[in-house]
Amino acid sequence: MKNQVHLMDEKAIGRAITRIAHEILEKNKGANDIILVGIKTRGVPLAKRLAEKIKLIEETAVPVGILDITLYRDDLTKESIDPIIYDSKITTDINDKKVILVDDVLYTGRTVRAALDALVDIGRPKTIQLAVLVDRGHRELPIRADYVGKNVPTSKDEVVKVNLEEVDNQNFVVIEKL
Repeated sequence: MKNQVHLMDEKAIGRAITRIAHEILEKNKGANDIILVGIKTRGVPLAKRLAEKIKLIEETAVPVGILDITLYRDDLTKESIDPIIYDSKITTDINDKKVILVDDVLYTGRTVRAALDALVDIGRPKTIQLAVLVDRGHRELPIRADYVGKNVPTSKDEVVKVNLEEVDNQNFVVIEKL
């Protein structure tokens, strides 16, 4: 049986999205040349929520792209079951733009490294920034988030689970002890 510790409810997630949107706008001096790119799966709805919030604040639509990093992962082996490939959908030219990668949880940094590789294959952004809902530490690579909804110290025998309405039909974040 797994023990769960509740980290964020729907309102806390909403407040974190609002704060991150304001921080993105402040750091980038507005919404010009910003493209939000959500990392499949839960980074995509988070990127869309950020775009909605930015539109409310700045009255400017920010493009949202979808990045599938499946084939860029360093843990993909020939012995694995065939990976499910979702197509990356970035319809806006990212060259010389400020790309903000969006993901749900930052842990070892390997997902972000794969996303960086995938982005460079698509184009050459002016800058790449990282926004995450939860940073749980335990980095294996020298990667840090520019925008964090919540920093949560965890142990390696814990899992942070983000549930979002668009994917899981509910909004909350928990830590499960294995």
